[in-house]
Amino acid sequence: MIKQGILNPHLLALLARVRHTNSLVIADRGFPSWPGIETVDLSLVDGVPTVPQVVAAVRANHHFTAAYMAEEFRRENGAAVRRAFARVLAGIQVGFEPHTGFKQRVPGAIGLIRTGETVQYANMILVSG
Repeated sequence: MIKQGILNPHLLALLARVRHTNSLVIADRGFPSWPGIETVDLSLVDGVPTVPQVVAAVRANHHFTAAYMAEEFRRENGAAVRRAFARVLAGIQVGFEPHTGFKQRVPGAIGLIRTGETVQYANMILVSG
């Protein structure tokens, strides 16, 4: 029995396949379904879990060196939200690009984790180092 860390067996199986230079999408509740990309849906209700909570959990045992987010995230969200995301991404190089460009990266991901996040443009792609 697992005593600490991530408990969800589907999420653990997905994370075990994320290797050097692979990417992983962490998405909000409204992110579209991507046929052909393994999705682990953790959403429970609005805001549970959040993207920052999931990022913190996966970073505990994985080394990510880069992240991509939509540039609209900075425009649509206040300073407090931006700071919360910056805290959980500390030490990771974050690139911002138009949402349309961001979505073009998604098909190359190993998998997608769906959250209950309600923050606008909270989606991110983490790149394994």
